[in-house]
Order: sequence, then C-alpha cells, then structure tokens
Amino acid sequence: MYHHGKSLRRGRFSETGRPYLITTVTHCRAPIFCSFDTTRLLIQEMRTTCEKLAIETLAWVVMPDHLHWMFVLNRSTVSQVVRYVKGSSAHSININRGYTGRVWQKGFHDHAIREEEDIRAVARYIIANPLRAGLVENIGDYPFWDAVWL
Repeated sequence: MYHHGKSLRRGRFSETGRPYLITTVTHCRAPIFCSFDTTRLLIQEMRTTCEKLAIETLAWVVMPDHLHWMFVLNRSTVSQVVRYVKGSSAHSININRGYTGRVWQKGFHDHAIREEEDIRAVARYIIANPLRAGLVENIGDYPFWDAVWL
C-alpha cells in the first residue's frame, strides 16, 4: 500500500492567525466513528486541543472514517495541533474500546484558507459531507458537526 505522508508534509507552513482546514483519516479507513461513544471521545479531545494549544475552531465534521476540521492557529503549528488531537484521541479511544492498535492513518492533508476564499462557503462544504456521502438527507439529522456561525 502506498502512503504519501511525506509528500503531504512537503512545503507545509503554519502561519499564526490563518485558518486551516485539515483532513485526517482512520487507520485502514476503519469506520470507528459510527459509534456515538467513540465520536464523542474525539470531539472532547478536539475541545481539549483547542484549550491546550490556543486554537479557535471554526467548523468541523466527524465522518465514519475521517475528520474535517477548520481552525485558526494562534501559537501552535498545524502539525502540533494534528499530532496532539490524534495522539490524545487515539489514547482515549483505545482505552474505551479495550484496544492497543492504531486509530489514525499516518499523515494528514492541510489547506491554508486564502484571504480571497469565502470561509463560510468552506465551512458549508465541510458540514455538507454527510449529505454528499448519503449518510443523511438533512444535515440536521447528522449529529457530529458544528460551526461558529450557528
């Protein structure tokens, strides 16, 4: 299996005050976030990450096998944020499930939101993932998303 984690890091730069959209995938795309309890653990670790690393969440959606998360950096790097949330959530999830294996695939995709991009449109795109995936017909029926504009 080809992993392109190193190529995803090429040219990565973290700028304070800039919004970033990250996408990270579960190990072997296992649908571990079909479980309400497991998903709540991830969401709690995202909140803890925000407090600990002083980032501001703008929008997110947890899909069965991946996470889309848009946030603004204050003093951390994108890599630090993702490393922290993946590590802490994997620990919590493994304790909850009684496992010791990997939860997350190596690497992640990041996109720095440019000034000319409509940040609310990006947030709507993130939140609409469950609709595009056919998980629900109305986004209000999907419990695992949020955005600051609500």
